Amino acid sequence: MDPAVALIGSTLNATSLLSPRAAGRGAFEIFLRPGRRGRVRPAEREVHERAVTEELTVHGKRVVAYRWGDGARPVLLLHGWQSRASRYAALVPRLRALGLTPVSFDAPGHGDSGGRTTTILEYREAIRRMQDRYGTFDSVVAHSFGVTCAFLALREGARAGRLVAVAGVSEFGYLPARFSAGLGLHPRVERELRRRIEQELFAGTDDVWEHFDAAHDPAAVPLPILAVHDEGDAVARIGQAHRLKAAYGDRLELLTTRGLGHSRILAAPAVIDNIVGFLGEAPAAGGAGGRPGVRAGAGSGAATGAAAG
Repeated sequence: MDPAVALIGSTLNATSLLSPRAAGRGAFEIFLRPGRRGRVRPAEREVHERAVTEELTVHGKRVVAYRWGDGARPVLLLHGWQSRASRYAALVPRLRALGLTPVSFDAPGHGDSGGRTTTILEYREAIRRMQDRYGTFDSVVAHSFGVTCAFLALREGARAGRLVAVAGVSEFGYLPARFSAGLGLHPRVERELRRRIEQELFAGTDDVWEHFDAAHDPAAVPLPILAVHDEGDAVARIGQAHRLKAAYGDRLELLTTRGLGHSRILAAPAVIDNIVGFLGEAPAAGGAGGRPGVRAGAGSGAATGAAAG
């Protein structure tokens, strides 16, 4: 464990001996902060700089939005925690080649957007603002925490034809659990953190952990879904994808990989091929799309198979 992280955890644990509420409040404030902002990587810069940018206001925070194309057949790209829209640089030109318009945003506290904190509610509002701007999305592609947010938005009225969920967190309660484990927090601190999440972020919402769960009420998200997940993902364990498969059944195709982890999976060529093939199945203005059928590979990092039912 990083020494600075260990110090934070031990300080909160020590505080909890005197005041669990104070320790929970401290954990809650850290929980909402992405912390470090992801920078545009050299390999992403060319695509990033080709985007048309605009600004939205989400819960009083300035949010930078991006568009590659003329707006026809928009595909919404949702990044994860401590990430940014430019992480989709490898996918953007492939979507443009299909006649699609990738659109995205840096969530509050991320990338070039304002603010120091963010929540699933702010993601949801940003998605609504993008929907107001571009209309029904041809598809949504999401990564990590963005997957959790995508399912919520789609269940609550966002419109899209297809969904791709890459390395997604499906279980909402997994977020504070993993956060607490990462800091080495005592169970009493985690309990107080969860209480604050329930009462301060989602006051008035019954059964918060079920309501925001991506596997909740699958009938409300009646879309074809491609879930892509690495078997060795140490951030969002593979069980998160299996939960989605169990909930959505034959409507969800699960593609597993090996050796790509949580982040590299998003730009892996075999994964990009599968995403493009899945989105290309949606009928375009000129007729039906086709699928390249990349379904297996040898060696570390290859796509290793899919479970379609």
